[in-house]
Amino acid sequence: MQITILYIGRDPEITIVMNRLLNARPEWKGICVCTDEEAMSILKAQHVDLVLLGNGINPNCEKALRENVNVLKPKIKIIQHYGGGSGLLYGEIMTALG
Repeated sequence: MQITILYIGRDPEITIVMNRLLNARPEWKGICVCTDEEAMSILKAQHVDLVLLGNGINPNCEKALRENVNVLKPKIKIIQHYGGGSGLLYGEIMTALG
């Protein structure tokens, strides 16, 4: 079963890298966006197992984003990933899903 991960970040170049990393694993489907509006649209339209917050989201936006995600998908897990290798990313995701 494929796990759908929504990555939300602000840096387009890092978002491209995250898209590549998340979609490199056959058991994951990564959807990567740079805006909250895109994220909310995806959450409304399709199943998502995990939300991954990336760098560049200021604290006020992060708070609002978490609140909005929780309204739409109250049971979804939200974790932060600010960088590191793909091994760290894998560990963070598997721990969150575990």
